Amino acid sequence: MPIRKILVPLSSKAGAEAALGLAFAVAKRWQAHVLALHVRIDARDVAPLAGEGLSGAMIEEMMSATEREANERARNLREIFARAAAEAAIPTAEPDPDHRAANAHFAVVVGREEEITAQQARLSDLTLVPSPMADGEGASSDALHAVLFDSGRPVLIAPLSPPASIGERVCVAWNGTAESAAAVYAALPWLKEAKRVRILSAQEYQRRGPEAPELAAYLALHGIKAELATFRPVEREVGAGLLQAAREAEADLLVMGAYSHSRLRQLILGGVTRHVLEHATLPVLMNR
Repeated sequence: MPIRKILVPLSSKAGAEAALGLAFAVAKRWQAHVLALHVRIDARDVAPLAGEGLSGAMIEEMMSATEREANERARNLREIFARAAAEAAIPTAEPDPDHRAANAHFAVVVGREEEITAQQARLSDLTLVPSPMADGEGASSDALHAVLFDSGRPVLIAPLSPPASIGERVCVAWNGTAESAAAVYAALPWLKEAKRVRILSAQEYQRRGPEAPELAAYLALHGIKAELATFRPVEREVGAGLLQAAREAEADLLVMGAYSHSRLRQLILGGVTRHVLEHATLPVLMNR
């Protein structure tokens, strides 16, 4: 299925320009609509956090300061959006089902970012998020995990710097899990258009399930010819070995399942998903 709607949640200036640049490049490729969404905090939500011992006037001042800061953040993000759209020559308009050309619009809503982002992602073909390392969040990015865990849709993580291309040379990280299968299914439009597809597998990465040659046979039924390649961990890090293999393949897109183990386990002990989120320098398409 082609990509027709791309959601780009924006919470801060960090990484926003690179994410929008990539989103507009993807939109041009698929003639898609981009919804750049900023979820503003409700100033009234700070009142319960103020604690006891504060006067009504002090709480009111906190709420006013929160409102001013929220207005400023939304204004900055709208300016970044307008500038990026102009540079990419992307018209800004509401989505039009009869108009098959790339366009975009910027929207601001008030509420809880994780909840609204996940809800909007459910009716988007792809959610593109800024690099979680842009503001130092790393593997704890709320918007990213809201999409992964509560939308049922794929997420594309933008690198810190805009890539020269995307989707021409695709690497698929395969370990036989349901998560990696979901990622492959979400990536089929990309894989069909790619000039080269390489399946990356490793004994240390494989879980119980179909192995890489079976994936290659499945993709062949879709008319996709895929190479097989194995990789080894780097300094005992499977994620580091995976990223090194993707670099050696000169990949401009990595497809992989996310959190085959629990998120808590990976946050405490580390894991492939966490390593990739914190070190990838190419776009990564994840699904769970």
